[in-house]
Amino acid sequence: MKLLLDTHAILWLTQDEPKLGRKARAACESAFAAGDLLVSTVSYYELVDLVCKKRLERAVDIDQWRQRLLRTGVVEIPVSGTIAVAAARLEEFHKDPWDRIIVATALAETSAVVTADEDILDWRGTLQRVDARR
Repeated sequence: MKLLLDTHAILWLTQDEPKLGRKARAACESAFAAGDLLVSTVSYYELVDLVCKKRLERAVDIDQWRQRLLRTGVVEIPVSGTIAVAAARLEEFHKDPWDRIIVATALAETSAVVTADEDILDWRGTLQRVDARR
């Protein structure tokens, strides 16, 4: 199964954060081994934005961190026009544009989203989800 990592899930996985649950970690490792571990390019924007707003402390340069992710085999999915339009059209979904793009990317890629975000986990749309905390 292809898995798209929500922004916090990328951090939890790469920093070996205990918040990432055992089942979620195993699912990520399985997807990684199959070449099916995905990240949306919007997550990089979100990370830089969080650092600039001092809501996230990063000791490493985001560009270098991104390159390391890609070298290990994580698949980067760019935000296409199709994804942007689909994100804007999500029904009954909260207003966060980054979450909208991540969900639209997962739908476009026919992948599950690894997230702990309650708004995504509780959304009634047809989306495969992996609770990152489990």
